[in-house]
Amino acid sequence: MLWLYVLLWPLLGIKPEGLEFATSFALWSKLAVAAAILLALWQLKERGVFGFATRPARAVSAALSKATDRVPMWLRLALLAAAALAFPLLTERYAHDVAISVLVYICLGLGLNVVVGMAGLLDLGYIAFYGVGAYTYALLSVHFGLSFWLSLPIAGAFSACAGCIIGYPTLRMRGDYLAIVTLGFGEIVRIVLNNWMSLTNGPNGILGIKPPGAYWWQDGKIEHIWLGSLEQFYYVILGLAVCTVVAVYRINHSRIGRAFEAVREDQTAAELMGVNTLGIKLLAYALGAVFGGLAGAFFAARMRFVSPESFTFIESAMVLAMVVLGGMGSIPGVILGALALIALPEVFRGFELYRMFVFGGVMAVMMIFRPKGLWPAKRLGARSEERD
Repeated sequence: MLWLYVLLWPLLGIKPEGLEFATSFALWSKLAVAAAILLALWQLKERGVFGFATRPARAVSAALSKATDRVPMWLRLALLAAAALAFPLLTERYAHDVAISVLVYICLGLGLNVVVGMAGLLDLGYIAFYGVGAYTYALLSVHFGLSFWLSLPIAGAFSACAGCIIGYPTLRMRGDYLAIVTLGFGEIVRIVLNNWMSLTNGPNGILGIKPPGAYWWQDGKIEHIWLGSLEQFYYVILGLAVCTVVAVYRINHSRIGRAFEAVREDQTAAELMGVNTLGIKLLAYALGAVFGGLAGAFFAARMRFVSPESFTFIESAMVLAMVVLGGMGSIPGVILGALALIALPEVFRGFELYRMFVFGGVMAVMMIFRPKGLWPAKRLGARSEERD
């Protein structure tokens, strides 16, 4: 609590008219009382004082778990799909905007999960692929007039090429050296976008990007319309997110996914067992970059403007935090991590100045009590020492 006060007082006690202690101490005293109460309850729980309530609760929880396990998977997925499709119809514009941001970061998080969670390669410059996809669609739309749907696979292909270019020099590196090199490549891409005036228009960015189009039945005939509302953009990114989830799931449960796991667990042993570690690591970079490029193309289509300021290191750190917080290698975990890091600050918006402070505290508590993530990945099979 003393450490908390050291952090809290500069936020509330340093003002233009001078130093003040009353406001920060009043807030800190409330937090101290709440922390003392929680600590006392925790100590009583550890001593078994609340056993009369926890035992029935555990029994009810076990019964509910058995009941939910009997629900078929197809029914769960159908209910989830129905909720996702009905979300824009039951919410307002602000919720649509937040949901679109969450889905974009889900695509980015799942793409980085292929590199970090499955293959075990720490990548601190992943946002570079996001920028490559965004600028690819921006240039194709402004200079060549290509539609969003035709540019989407091209943006993914260019991002995959960028992944191979970035990944090839790092194939023989591990640990901290790998992280530093990927961080450097991410900054190189941002600086190139910022200084190549003839192609990217430098820091001024690119304007006039066309939104996605679609053919719709209107006035008794099929007409082409431009998607402009947030509801329409929501369904586009929802489709991309679903395709990303399915693709990452199939990769994880394929022979390539098993090779990724072997490289992650022990690269030397995997190479001795016949796994082409250099090719597998390069493939991990390329596959992860594809999903980042697709998300970048959607970002450019939605904003209709791109600039280098949107692809900074802090974005890479945010996406990496989603993967680590949710659970490396876990698809549901990455989705929960994106919800926690994008939607949770919006829930705390009513705290105004304390919003990010509370958000950081909640994240710290989560990582203390769930060090492997909110939804850790399940190992397929078991090791011999685990059976013993």
